[in-house]
Amino acid sequence: MRFIWPISGLLAAALAFPEVPVGRPILENVGTSDLFPMPECFGFELEEATIDEMQHAMTHDNLTSTQLVTCYLLRNYQTAPYINSIMQVNADVFAIAAARDRERANGEVRGPLHGIPFIVKDNIASKDSMETTAGSWALLGSIVPRDAFVLSKLRTAGAVLLGKASLSEWADMRSNNYSEGYSAVAGQCRSAYNLTVNPGGSSTGSGVAVGANVIPFALGTETDGSVIHPAMRNAVVGVKPTVGLTSRAGVVPESEHQDSVGTFARTFRDAVYVLDAIYGVDPNDNYTLAQEGRTPEGGYAQFLTTKCALKGAVFGLPWNSFWVYADEAQQRALVELVGMIEAAGATIINETEITNYETLVSPDGWNWDWGTTRGFPNESEYTYIKVDFYNNIHSYLTELNNTSIRTLEDIVRYNYDNDGTEGGNPWPLGHPAFYSGQDGFLVSMETKGIQDEEYWQALEFCQSSTRKGINDALNHNGMKLSGLLVPPDVGQTYQIAAQAGYPMITLPAGIHEDSGMPYGLGIMQTEFAEAELVKWGSAIEHLQRASDTKYKRTLPTWRGHLERNIPVPF
Repeated sequence: MRFIWPISGLLAAALAFPEVPVGRPILENVGTSDLFPMPECFGFELEEATIDEMQHAMTHDNLTSTQLVTCYLLRNYQTAPYINSIMQVNADVFAIAAARDRERANGEVRGPLHGIPFIVKDNIASKDSMETTAGSWALLGSIVPRDAFVLSKLRTAGAVLLGKASLSEWADMRSNNYSEGYSAVAGQCRSAYNLTVNPGGSSTGSGVAVGANVIPFALGTETDGSVIHPAMRNAVVGVKPTVGLTSRAGVVPESEHQDSVGTFARTFRDAVYVLDAIYGVDPNDNYTLAQEGRTPEGGYAQFLTTKCALKGAVFGLPWNSFWVYADEAQQRALVELVGMIEAAGATIINETEITNYETLVSPDGWNWDWGTTRGFPNESEYTYIKVDFYNNIHSYLTELNNTSIRTLEDIVRYNYDNDGTEGGNPWPLGHPAFYSGQDGFLVSMETKGIQDEEYWQALEFCQSSTRKGINDALNHNGMKLSGLLVPPDVGQTYQIAAQAGYPMITLPAGIHEDSGMPYGLGIMQTEFAEAELVKWGSAIEHLQRASDTKYKRTLPTWRGHLERNIPVPF
């Protein structure tokens, strides 16, 4: 594991916060509510601080970007032995922050993200002193040709790259039975809500770090649930955009048809500030051409609103499609939250369903090979994703320098040669975190990237069926709905959205009493309808925060913090 700690920054942190022992984890026998206290940051209350609050403090000379970086580094140093959410710290972070401070002093503020620290998932390329490994030792030392497009956009917006987030190795593509949030390079990332259970993946560190106040915002990537799932399980806002709204250039790929770069933040406004900074047309990703003429002039923040906007809204509740698979306690809680939305003036329609949901939606939970499970591989998402991965990873690897890893076959061979760390073979011959070894890679390798008739049939079926299903549900009996309210703890929700390439968001909505893990309320929409999601997501969040209810974001409780950090069940 590589931690690059700027010594000057740590010394400054130690002097600024003498009451917090630097270099020693907090292990006293205290209640979980008192664990890991987040001290003030040079007089600024940093815990749960919003981007607007940070900007206000910097505008009024009460805080600098350099100080923010120092405080967040201390928070990471305080929590890293437990949650391990950041796998690399950027050695240039203080230089970047100081440059943003000089700009501000000269009257230049680039926008709402100016001077704000952030992290990106370790499959998002950064052309700097950091590695881009996707969590695998196989890519250690490889040199990327340029920043990923989304990262370059954030740099231009004035944000400060603090480091790389932990993740599920190769973004879950390598194995079908594995430990979420584990990678050979970083080890196990754990949720601060319960350190003994699945923290959510594959953008694990992004969700965990934001949820534990280790960073204000983060980027993650999703092929099928990898933004929505960890955001929900760490009580933060997750925005998974339409495929093609955010460029994938410079991102270690899985499937060109479903990959999307999304945002994590503690508030909807913060998440939208980030979305505004990263979306746009990129010549290196031709899928982004589809957004031309379909995105709002002036960005998405203009659509942020309050609970008053809910008056007159009409939401669909696809009960048989998704809600029936939520546990009873969660159903009751989310129905109560939906009741609050209705009381605020919205209309709820519970007769609308995903067309042909009986075929499309797995009754046994998330299953990206559901078509094959029911006997029709030509109707399975996994049929084309495993082919896409073979081709897309080859294209990515050809642009790297100073590496002998050029093909999927090279990766598979590397994992076998380094079985003790990379778990090429299934457990017990390999590594316990990769219980099924690298079975995902092996089935992808078997395809040789050939786009045969079965490939095209599966792609056509999944895309057309799920798009029709969502669009039909959003147009109930000729009435255009504001969105589909769904329980994202039911993985079939984000699976259907992923196959369609459609956007989805999740908002914190409560905590499972048994596990202490959060769950959320999701909204699904049609392609390039992010403006609708921004409007209704921000309205619902404002309703939650303005109400005396437990159905909103709560702070981590650090349950099981003294348990040994070992791989957790999938």
